[in-house]
Amino acid sequence: MTNSDTVKQYWQDYISTLDDKHPHHQAVYSAWGFGDSPEMADELGTLVVSGEKTATASAIWEYEDNNEPEPYPGELSIILNGKEEPMCIIETVELFVKPFNEVPADFAADEGEGDKSLAYWRDAHKRFFTRTFADSETREFTETMPVLCERFKVIYRN
Repeated sequence: MTNSDTVKQYWQDYISTLDDKHPHHQAVYSAWGFGDSPEMADELGTLVVSGEKTATASAIWEYEDNNEPEPYPGELSIILNGKEEPMCIIETVELFVKPFNEVPADFAADEGEGDKSLAYWRDAHKRFFTRTFADSETREFTETMPVLCERFKVIYRN
């Protein structure tokens, strides 16, 4: 099975657990992995599956620069590991935007990474956002850049 077929089958496995009238039968979903490397996708995906990670942060500028829609409440995503294999399905439950230097400590803890401290979050995300914009001619990491803070819940794993 190709990864695309595996993702489709994973979605069908989830759908088969639902009542026939459940709205997710008609839902649209996306499939993606966390981070910017297969290793990061494995590490962060494992934190999601374990329940340690219930939030993620992204740069608003990435959506703007790539002409991609921002996440929205109720959005469904199949989380992939570094081999692009399904790990679980999440549903976005909350979104808010804050400048990087105003992201709250409770949100950093909900990201579930490292020691869950705000200091760890800032250091790790500064490095990530710096890599993200390394090739950009118009963007670079700043302490006040807008960050999209997203909370989610796992709705399916097998």
